[in-house]
Amino acid sequence: MSKMDDLRAMREAKYAATTRRAAVAGPPAPVAPAAPDAPAPATAARPARKPAKNPAPPAEPAPAAGGALCGHRAISGRTCTREHGHAAKSHRYA
Repeated sequence: MSKMDDLRAMREAKYAATTRRAAVAGPPAPVAPAAPDAPAPATAARPARKPAKNPAPPAEPAPAAGGALCGHRAISGRTCTREHGHAAKSHRYA
């Protein structure tokens, strides 16, 4: 037998075993509907969060010698050091 014949035979055997198992188990039991007049569980309202007292200032990248930076951020958190609006397709990270 070739490899494909072996795979086909295994697939057919698996299918036959599944159908036998389903026939022995019978149809699934019907699911009882939920009581329509049951009250929904109450959830406690959470109080609003207070803002931080001293929020950390955003980290500013070192300015480039030529002016503003591109500002693109990588997943790792690095910032592109090329000039703003650069023509290169790739970004350069320090």
